Amino acid sequence: MMQYFKIYLVKNPLFRLLILIAFILLFLQSCKDNKKEIQKEDIAIEKENVVEVITQHMDFQMRDTIPSGWNTFRYKNQSPQTHFFLIDKYPEGKTSEDAEKLVSPVFDSAMELIMEGKAEEGFAQFANLPEWFSDVVFIGGTGLLSPNQTAETTLHLKPGNYIIECYVKMNNGMFHTSMGMTKDLVVSNIDSKNEKPTADISINISSTEGIVVKDSITAGNHTFEVNFIDQITHENFVGHDVNLVKLEENANIDELEMWMNWANPKGLIEPAPKAIIFMGGTNDMPTGNTGFFTANLQPGKYALIAEVPNAKSKNMLQEFEVK
Repeated sequence: MMQYFKIYLVKNPLFRLLILIAFILLFLQSCKDNKKEIQKEDIAIEKENVVEVITQHMDFQMRDTIPSGWNTFRYKNQSPQTHFFLIDKYPEGKTSEDAEKLVSPVFDSAMELIMEGKAEEGFAQFANLPEWFSDVVFIGGTGLLSPNQTAETTLHLKPGNYIIECYVKMNNGMFHTSMGMTKDLVVSNIDSKNEKPTADISINISSTEGIVVKDSITAGNHTFEVNFIDQITHENFVGHDVNLVKLEENANIDELEMWMNWANPKGLIEPAPKAIIFMGGTNDMPTGNTGFFTANLQPGKYALIAEVPNAKSKNMLQEFEVK
């Protein structure tokens, strides 16, 4: 009797329909659960509110629009070259296209002459920059970053239109900006609602005192606060900043100091000095501004250095050891 009942259920169309409906409901519930997991993951990422920036070639892969207020930029250098990113506030109406067509060619022609040993003629080329270039304001960014390194820098940005650039040089003297490393960035009126970071190491930098570290630096994870007491234009036409450097065995500190001046024919050019690992930092910022960067320090020798000529004599090269 039971055997006939089983055959009846299998052959009965209504029973087969009920089985089909049950499978569909189970499938939909599974999709719904998966969707919930994905939504939870998305919410977690959104709450973290980190602006991811990736360089794989000569590019900045990131969102075109970000919120205003405090933003943490996580910069991953997945290319074989040393890079950084600097956020520029160009005059109203000017974009990365203006930077590529009107600014980069002037720097390229100047650098070509400088590398030929014609420094005076090279620097004279800067007279060809558009008048509005003097109104460009450097807002901040990461310090220099070696290949396969990741840096985190936190900045406070007001709503507006900005440009991101990297002007490290290829081994032929051509700036990365001329190879596509510029990008337009919109900072919206929507506030990120992120809070100002809390630092455990405070650094002051100024044209008069140089880099002054106000706390001891130990091994482990740290958040550095960089206070720009003032800002001036140095001999290489840029302001001072703070770059964190890991000094491996046989690192040449004098070579590093020379390399940090892009106006030197052998400065800020690939390849970077041997036994030097750039770990990020805080790029040029106006007087009174504060930027933050994080780093995980292992025992070893390090340095904080600004991208200026003769950093040591300006007290903008500070070596230290982590034990």
